[in-house]
Amino acid sequence: MLSIRMMGSGRALPALKVDTDAIEREFGVSREVLQKGSKVDERYFCTNENQIDLARDACLKALEAAQKDPQDVDLIISGCGVPYQPIPSTAPLIMRVLGIDDGMATTFDVNSTCLSFVTALESAARILSMDEHRCALVVSSEVASRALPWKADPATALLFGDGAGAVVLEPTPSNKKSVLLATHMRCFPSAYSASQIGAGGTRFDYRAERDAFDGHTVFEMNGRELFRITAQHFSSFLDGLLSKAGWTRECVDLVVPHQASPTALEYMIKLSTFDPERVVNIVSKFGNQIAASIPFSLDYAIEQGRLKRGDKLLLIGTSAGVSIGGAAIEF
Repeated sequence: MLSIRMMGSGRALPALKVDTDAIEREFGVSREVLQKGSKVDERYFCTNENQIDLARDACLKALEAAQKDPQDVDLIISGCGVPYQPIPSTAPLIMRVLGIDDGMATTFDVNSTCLSFVTALESAARILSMDEHRCALVVSSEVASRALPWKADPATALLFGDGAGAVVLEPTPSNKKSVLLATHMRCFPSAYSASQIGAGGTRFDYRAERDAFDGHTVFEMNGRELFRITAQHFSSFLDGLLSKAGWTRECVDLVVPHQASPTALEYMIKLSTFDPERVVNIVSKFGNQIAASIPFSLDYAIEQGRLKRGDKLLLIGTSAGVSIGGAAIEF
């Protein structure tokens, strides 16, 4: 149990909205594939913006909502499935574009792909609970539109969109607390290769294995294998998370899931038996934003008035690796 308070949240999108007709026109995806496709009607793609622009905008909105200045922040954790570049980490650049003075904050990245925000949130809460930092920014920013398999697997490519989400956290005294009651994550690496981009790390030597490197620069996903793992383990995982929090499924006020796909969300609702009205489901309008989808959807729900202080909030999702994870929060 960690005493923290979400002081504010924010989200950001690129300017370009890409609907189904634009996909057919720009990427050459056939009408037949589109009609069978993802049920994602709209998504946003970066053109003039980059990943750091989106992160900055989401952070500034979160700070404004929290009535904070960037100079109040002394901890920044970036949780992205795909970083801006391999080295250095992404968080220092976010600190720089926010105008925070050198030496005034701790920064680092965490990566658990689509669950990176949940992991970063837990990390920030634990650090704040040690009373060594006073204000944290947790941000996930993703340019998911890069490296999509438009030729090899357009039905998968249709699922994704770009975006960012951020929250401001503070430690709180016990009489004025929001509480991170529980986190829970379980990994099933037997399906490690079911969702991947193989190139970009140390797996392939770009100079010695150019063809192999180039052949693994595009996103690959085995949806059938991901579905199998999720179907096998999701219900018991959810029971474990709720047990840690001391909750039942009926007492959860709002569920903010990773927006993996419309089909995945429908199946998650069926497995969990949550009332669909208590589940934030915006994937058809924004697509799968990788790690950004949970904080983006959380801010969307807050703006829509779907959360109030004291509500029982569940963040939950799956990620490449393959992992299932979530957090239970008294908002």
